[in-house]
Amino acid sequence: MIVFFKRVNYTILELSSQNMSILFSIVAFAVAITIHEAAHAWMADRLGDPTARLAGRLSLNPLAHVDIYGTILIPLILIFLGSPFVFGWAKPVVFDPYNLKNPRSDSALISLAGPLSNLILATFFSLVLRIYSLPFSPLAVFSGLIYPLIIINVALAVFNLIPIHPLDGGKILVGLLPPETARKIDLFLNRYGLMLLLFLIFPVFNGRSALSLYLYPVVSFVLSILIPGNPII
Repeated sequence: MIVFFKRVNYTILELSSQNMSILFSIVAFAVAITIHEAAHAWMADRLGDPTARLAGRLSLNPLAHVDIYGTILIPLILIFLGSPFVFGWAKPVVFDPYNLKNPRSDSALISLAGPLSNLILATFFSLVLRIYSLPFSPLAVFSGLIYPLIIINVALAVFNLIPIHPLDGGKILVGLLPPETARKIDLFLNRYGLMLLLFLIFPVFNGRSALSLYLYPVVSFVLSILIPGNPII
């Protein structure tokens, strides 16, 4: 799942038109969720569970991960309605914990693989952006796509690291806690995680959501490192 706030779109203003901006964002969204879900499947397979691989999810084909509503219809509707944020989701990667040697910690690693793959991909495109910024670079033609690829991958990673079910961060948190505490937290998050997430998304703080108060600063900080012009990196 991803929540992508338009406020983060400031770097996409360099694109030639709003239609191209939307097109590039859709392409970047497809790339980000494909890498994210394929990374979950790859890690599960590496840890001994072939369920996702046998289901065809260990694939870089976006169609293998598309959910008709969450990946296509809802994001497009929100974009064209001018929503202050756009969210969507891919088909979740299913794995069987009974095939894992250490179910709790291995589940956390499988969950971590998704956000980590997005941060790695964002870093890669940050390096590409630096090459593109060189004079006479042949990569200049891809400039309009590189910015949303970095932004959306960072936003997807940061959002999914929130320690609430059904996000990856919830499973990572459970995997890091002592067994008894993890069991209680897992039970609580399974019951109320989605309600907490909806509360975080709903704008209750002077027209802003609690999620935006967390997401904006963190995403902006990571982007300040990855986007050229910042002395860090």
